[in-house]
Amino acid sequence: MELDSSLMVGAKRAVGQCMGVKAGETGLIVTDEKQMFLASHFARAARELEAEVFLMEMNTRKMHGEEPPAVVGNVMSAVDFALLITSFSLTHTQARDNATKAGVRIASMPMLTPEIVRGPLVADYKEVKKVSEELGKKLSDASEAVLESDKGTSLILNISERVGLADTGILDTRGAFGNLPAGEALIAPLERHGSGKLVIDGVMAGVGMLDEDIVLTIENGRITDISGGSAAKKLEEIMSNADENAYCVAELGIGTNKEASLMGNLLVDEKVYGTVHIGFGDNAHMGGEQESCSHLDGVVLNPTLKLDGAVLIERGMYIL
Repeated sequence: MELDSSLMVGAKRAVGQCMGVKAGETGLIVTDEKQMFLASHFARAARELEAEVFLMEMNTRKMHGEEPPAVVGNVMSAVDFALLITSFSLTHTQARDNATKAGVRIASMPMLTPEIVRGPLVADYKEVKKVSEELGKKLSDASEAVLESDKGTSLILNISERVGLADTGILDTRGAFGNLPAGEALIAPLERHGSGKLVIDGVMAGVGMLDEDIVLTIENGRITDISGGSAAKKLEEIMSNADENAYCVAELGIGTNKEASLMGNLLVDEKVYGTVHIGFGDNAHMGGEQESCSHLDGVVLNPTLKLDGAVLIERGMYIL
């Protein structure tokens, strides 16, 4: 199979800088028919580092979280590192969880495209790590976050006694797990707190790229009104078919990947440098206490973010 040299740059960045693959290690690339071509580049990149790599193509799954075949799970738990380059995410599977508990370094890369490999995946992850960890600490140290925008966003969130997290993309330690491309700092605000107006003007999970704003009214940490035309109606339909906690604020996130740009894929969109995203629904996996079958992020462009009154971002520009 002839490989694309422009895709090898991102593949080498992921395998070398992010995963820290070394000569003599064993690795697994899990893929499916739709993603086989892209996956082959990552296998080549790892082999160039003199790792022993298994490339396993399985049938394309039908939904996120569907288990891979048992043989794939067995191999995944027996290697040093694994890259999951699949059409649907294997993140929330028992096979992935078992492999993580076994100490395998894992990068989940669902819905990967050539544009992502050539773009946000080639970020300088040393810089991403530095900025993400610094912002994560600032979130940890703060008690109140105020999000504003020229579109009318004015939202106050209580983040006291919660720990800020950094999605750095550096997955080179035993048992490390994360998504690639990476690049955000995030925190779970206190449940049932927070009020104001949120104007989502970038991308909304489940809806896609927005050509009309979605305006959310939030009281006591819960959406009480959704307005804004067809996009708003689609979001309302999605949330109404989930559960009650789907309407509740779950996350405050800050993008830190300078190579990322809006493309209608939230795995990338929420990492765009200088943007802020607010998530709704489940936050139990990020230090919160709220469980839901849904987690939906909305990206705010050119935001101003203040922590305890100090400006952290002003109209999309960091003030560190």
